[in-house]
Amino acid sequence: MNRNRIVIGTRSSQLALWQADYVAGEIQRKYPDTVVEKQLITTKGDRIIDAPLARIGGKGLFTKELETAMLAGEIDIAVHSLKDMPVTLPEGLKITAVTRRTDPWDALVSPQYKHFDKLPPGARIGTSSLRRRAQLLSVRPDLDICNLRGNVNTRLRRLEEDHFDGIILASVGLKRLGLGHLATDILGKDICLPAVGQGALAIESRADDTVINEMIAFLDDSDTSICTGAERAFLGKVQGGCQVPVGVYASIAEGSLHVEGVIASLDGACVYRDEITGNPADGVTLGCRLAEGLLAAGGQGILQELGIEI
Repeated sequence: MNRNRIVIGTRSSQLALWQADYVAGEIQRKYPDTVVEKQLITTKGDRIIDAPLARIGGKGLFTKELETAMLAGEIDIAVHSLKDMPVTLPEGLKITAVTRRTDPWDALVSPQYKHFDKLPPGARIGTSSLRRRAQLLSVRPDLDICNLRGNVNTRLRRLEEDHFDGIILASVGLKRLGLGHLATDILGKDICLPAVGQGALAIESRADDTVINEMIAFLDDSDTSICTGAERAFLGKVQGGCQVPVGVYASIAEGSLHVEGVIASLDGACVYRDEITGNPADGVTLGCRLAEGLLAAGGQGILQELGIEI
């Protein structure tokens, strides 16, 4: 049995609308007789753009209002960037599908300095991410990391207005908006491990809505679900969803799951990094084991200094 109307909840930024339109298009191709509508919802993370994410609270900044609307029956599904989703979801909701990840990496946008290693001493770099700050400073402690919030277009505008030498954005976001050509360098995992789930979309729904869940199951990519499941297990073991200086990336090759993780102090002076490989079926266990090892090595002390109790 198919639903003849599906309402997708989405934030109103250009990137969020691209993501919702992509999912809507896939659903309509699969079910041409189903009407797919969008409902635009403003989240706390959208309303407060003049403060660092870590200061205004890290859990559900870009998801809570969408989830409230879903639990109230106002929308059927919500489309999120998976990296925005807390590890623990409200009771009654679930991640029903994770789309194929296309590009997990961060990008440098710097019209004057085309590569990260060409940035001059003391270069002003804009980013609001503690993860990016910590890892960039571990490689280049001389950089002046400045807070930069807002949607992609806002950040690109501020690149010039605020006289930054460069800004850091998710590469996939630039590409989805047709702005991939603005990326002057891609920061590989040797410089900056990505956020949990970066590059993948999550479709969230009510756990008991069996019709909707069966309809959108085709959007789930098995390998991406396994990899991001390991990453979310890592994050859950570390702290549960707040903005923290943590990066992790899982990939599958030749039948094995490889997970790399990092916990770093905000000034980049202390970095705990490790990796683990095993059976993809054990992804959650591998993510947890990797996190436990990094916490024991010294990562727990870093997080406690930030007021995060493990």
